[in-house]
Amino acid sequence: MPRLLLVEDESIIRSELRRLLARAGHDVAEAQSVREAEEEHDLGSFDLVITDVRLPGAPGTDLIDPCRTRGVPVLVMTSYATVRSAVDAMKQGAVDYLSKPFEHDELLALVERILSRPKPTADVPPAPAARADEGVFEGLIGRSQAMREVEARLRKVAPTDATVLVLGESGTGKELVAAAIHRTSRRGGRAFVPVNCAAIPEGLIESELFGHERGAFTGATSAHAGLVEAADGGTLFLDEIGELPLAAQARLLRFLQTGEVRHVGSTRARKVSVRLVAATHRDLAAMVQAGTFRSDLYFRLRVIEVRLPPLRERGEDALALASHFITEGSRKAGRPVPALSPDAEKAITTHSWPGNVRELENAIERALILSEGGTITADLLGLEAEEESRGAAPTSLPSDVSLEEYFRRFVVENQDTMTETELAKRLGISRKTLWERRQRMGLSRSK
Repeated sequence: MPRLLLVEDESIIRSELRRLLARAGHDVAEAQSVREAEEEHDLGSFDLVITDVRLPGAPGTDLIDPCRTRGVPVLVMTSYATVRSAVDAMKQGAVDYLSKPFEHDELLALVERILSRPKPTADVPPAPAARADEGVFEGLIGRSQAMREVEARLRKVAPTDATVLVLGESGTGKELVAAAIHRTSRRGGRAFVPVNCAAIPEGLIESELFGHERGAFTGATSAHAGLVEAADGGTLFLDEIGELPLAAQARLLRFLQTGEVRHVGSTRARKVSVRLVAATHRDLAAMVQAGTFRSDLYFRLRVIEVRLPPLRERGEDALALASHFITEGSRKAGRPVPALSPDAEKAITTHSWPGNVRELENAIERALILSEGGTITADLLGLEAEEESRGAAPTSLPSDVSLEEYFRRFVVENQDTMTETELAKRLGISRKTLWERRQRMGLSRSK
């Protein structure tokens, strides 16, 4: 039975609302002031606090922070309804707002809706603040102005349940941003489910996302829950959403409109609560014009846009990132942390990094493996060889290399700078064939 705390100074109204909520199946405790609520009750023991704003001694909004630290949502009600007070209450962290007078059914429906959501995770005392020039937000590293602007936007967006569309070139850290949004949201204690839409064959993507019933298609020998259901209560991250086929786009749009999931081969729908974060390196607006991406889905996705700058536009961040990867790689390997030589620093700051942060991370990993002393030199980064080999068209096959080995080399060397669609096109095969060969050869897509 859900436990509610009702904070209201008018005894007649308080008694009436208590009886109403009790008849609806709730265990209701009462208080007539903020002080009584805090001194007489354990705020963390409740599933929801409903409070009036105008109370003797202190406003009801003073309960928002102590409740939030305990992971308890607060519903604010007042007879002095103004747009300003509603906005202020929501900014402070109230989950919703109800102005008096209201219908009993309106209150009950709102309470049920709030209780059906995932309970917010309790706030953890903040870590010591990073220096202003560090620009770090939940693992994002960068001191450039571009990244500071991204960080500022993320701080506003993360605590909400708004759909977020992350835009940026391959390797800029879109999944890292999605994970940061999830960790710092009220869903942070629940599942984070990343899905690379480009890595799933077109014929299987609807089943993978939305699940299927036994016998829904050839090979469906048992019912299977989809990835959307796996993210219930948490966050679903759809990477490379521009690769979704139109049929899957239609299903995704319906889910966003209704909050319901229907398995392939089933007529029954199930309600799920999922926050969606999507990402792409493609120009979705241009795809809409070309008819390859649904306009209604596009507008549903771009509630909030976060654009990640390519590494070449974050010059001063490259060395900071390199230092981070060196430290982390050395820690995992249990080795002393090597220094970067002057020529290595120059190479890092002048390289164009078409593969962005992912390419830099791989270059540092290579250098750590090959380094023997306490210094990483430019030649260990392998940037010149990478420039010469990047994107080389697979038009000729060396006589001493098998087709399978050539496939392996091409995929490994180019997957950091190409999408699955681009890799398949250069290899002259379908995305499904590429995926099947990856599975057979154990070549999982690098994050």
